[in-house]
Amino acid sequence: MDSEAFTIGIICALPIECTAVLTILDEEYPQLPEDVYYGSRYQFGRIGVHEIVIGCLSSGKIGVVEAASIASKMRSSFPNIRVGLMVGVGGGVPSEEHDIRLGDVVVSQPTGVYGGVVQYDAGKALADEEFERTGILCPPPDVLLDALTLIHIAQERGTLHIATHLSRFDKPLPSYCMPTEPADQLYLSTHLHKGGKNCLDCGTENAVYREERDSKLPVIHYGTIASGNLLMRDATKRDKISQELGGVLCFEMEAAGLMNLFPCLVVRGIADYADSHKKKNWQRYAAATAAAFAREVIDRLAPFGVIQARTITQAMDEMSKQLARNTDVTQQIKQNGDRKSC
Repeated sequence: MDSEAFTIGIICALPIECTAVLTILDEEYPQLPEDVYYGSRYQFGRIGVHEIVIGCLSSGKIGVVEAASIASKMRSSFPNIRVGLMVGVGGGVPSEEHDIRLGDVVVSQPTGVYGGVVQYDAGKALADEEFERTGILCPPPDVLLDALTLIHIAQERGTLHIATHLSRFDKPLPSYCMPTEPADQLYLSTHLHKGGKNCLDCGTENAVYREERDSKLPVIHYGTIASGNLLMRDATKRDKISQELGGVLCFEMEAAGLMNLFPCLVVRGIADYADSHKKKNWQRYAAATAAAFAREVIDRLAPFGVIQARTITQAMDEMSKQLARNTDVTQQIKQNGDRKSC
């Protein structure tokens, strides 16, 4: 098998995320010879008829820039990739509208003015500590949004197979199953972490009461994901930024580096609440739930639809041409305006 056989590319930030994705494959392939690709190490496998390459950021390197780097390398090394996903963990933003809990899954879906992902720390610093966000990130490709439509229908009919996919972790990777300790506890956004293992010193008077769910399966949430270079561990700032952006579902650190280089669907399992109580106990299970949902997406990608879709490189080339045309039109309008004012 050569590098041109792969049509789906998955990018992960952490080794535990890559491990979770490998677990939901139908078949894992041996490493390809290094002269087939360059610039990074990859994992390979298959789901159904889809040939998949998985790239993981280098250990100790996270953030928007590193994600953009591996996306560029993957595009160059595997020229036939037509579908991209970013799969991993993120920090949830619970609200009255969205009862987000640990282990739930957040999916980047276009909503309002945003295409599914917004870079919350990119913009202009103005007077009086005001901040103007700039830049538009691309939405996921249509072939992935079509798959999401089918998933919405399957959810309504109760025919998703999340539980089946999660059962793949039971024996080989029990640490990726739902934790029994610590409990999923959400605190008021104004309550800072007091210390103690598993927040033992944080008390219960500032805990948020939430009714127990009927099912232990993760709930899927669709909407805007906030991406940036800062690790969010401040619930007050988390909620402020979410309000400014019209409501976001989670925070993470890589997706903004991909959307305009490697248009993809971002799938995040909720490992914490992006607050001062942030811990890693739920990370592996969150990686597993994200991988299970990614499997649902890939299962609904029609092989012919994937083949007919433009490669990511072709999509980027077309976007660059469109931006150039838009720039030419803008300049022409400005020139015409300048001549009229003379």
